[in-house]
Amino acid sequence: MEIGLIVLAIMLASLLGWLLKQSFNTQPWIAEAVEESAYQAPFNARPKLVALTTFMAVATSFFALILSAYALRMDYGDWVPMTEPQLLWANTVVLVLASVAFQWTRNHAVGGNVARIKPGLLVTGVLTLAFLVGQLLAWQQLNASGQYLTTNPSNAFFYLLTGIHGLHILGGMYVWTRATVRTFAGRDMEAVKHSVDLCKIYWHFLLLVWLVLFGLMLST
Repeated sequence: MEIGLIVLAIMLASLLGWLLKQSFNTQPWIAEAVEESAYQAPFNARPKLVALTTFMAVATSFFALILSAYALRMDYGDWVPMTEPQLLWANTVVLVLASVAFQWTRNHAVGGNVARIKPGLLVTGVLTLAFLVGQLLAWQQLNASGQYLTTNPSNAFFYLLTGIHGLHILGGMYVWTRATVRTFAGRDMEAVKHSVDLCKIYWHFLLLVWLVLFGLMLST
């Protein structure tokens, strides 16, 4: 179990480090552009990028603390492993598709293809909401089988981890809403590009965190 946690922690730290490196060292929409001079980020782009990466670093530390408490709590005699709902597998696939959809949307934002950006944002939003609904249904399945929050410490951690992750997704949906409104309102295309790229980074981060959490729950 300890080895599994260490591996998961290293995986999360490595991939988050890659995300942060991509965020600070490059402007991702330029990476696929023909010339760097073809696009210059808005003046307020850098502070938002710094704010996002700082938030992700803080969130990663927060989840790491919870995972550490999870590992320590397992050593107590009253710990009974919980059987995770099979629905979580489907939810994971949906979140992967949402992340892929945002990547696809961002790629079209590079070229300013609004006709592709709009459906891309809508598909991403629908998939993300479907993931949240799926998580709520998984909670309902557990309650229906008598697996309540107070049934066992493992149950409590399951609800805690999935709940906090869901709250982070809701926060992302707020930013997604602003980006979608900005796109459909036909506002500054450069601002749209930047908003889509920030959302893409955050969605990849949410997927990464979920894969680590889900892998941990399956291994215990």
